[in-house]
Amino acid sequence: MAITYMTKEGYKKKMEEIAYLESVERPRISHAIGEARDKGDLSENSEYDAAKEAQGMLEMKIAQLKDLVANARIIDTSELNTEEVQILNRVKIKNIANGMTMEYTIVADSEANLKEKKIGSSTPIAQGLLGHKLGETVEIKVPAGLMKFEIVEIAF
Repeated sequence: MAITYMTKEGYKKKMEEIAYLESVERPRISHAIGEARDKGDLSENSEYDAAKEAQGMLEMKIAQLKDLVANARIIDTSELNTEEVQILNRVKIKNIANGMTMEYTIVADSEANLKEKKIGSSTPIAQGLLGHKLGETVEIKVPAGLMKFEIVEIAF
């Protein structure tokens, strides 16, 4: 798996999720499998099949999360600046066509959350902004077409 860049907070959240899945969800599913097994014939036991499938999905999710954190690199925030757009910068942009302003924080893809205005670094908008300076106008190809944005503010 490729290297993933994360903040300390993002790394901590992933580790907490792994701990929860291993200490709470895994025993819950094991218990459900045991109860279904006690009901008799396993060849026609849909509860058993469902519990085994849930177990497989859970183990796959745990393995993916462990792989993600094993290949994670924690971003050193002391080396970040606001001279040009970088990962972890909060960027305010203005749509040249309609004058609307938007503000996003560019984060690692694993930490992206549009509700919190955090966009993944591999998204078209983030890719178009990365490396550009305050006041620059950038053209970004998005699914709706080509859009022009002015970088109004870069903060950390």
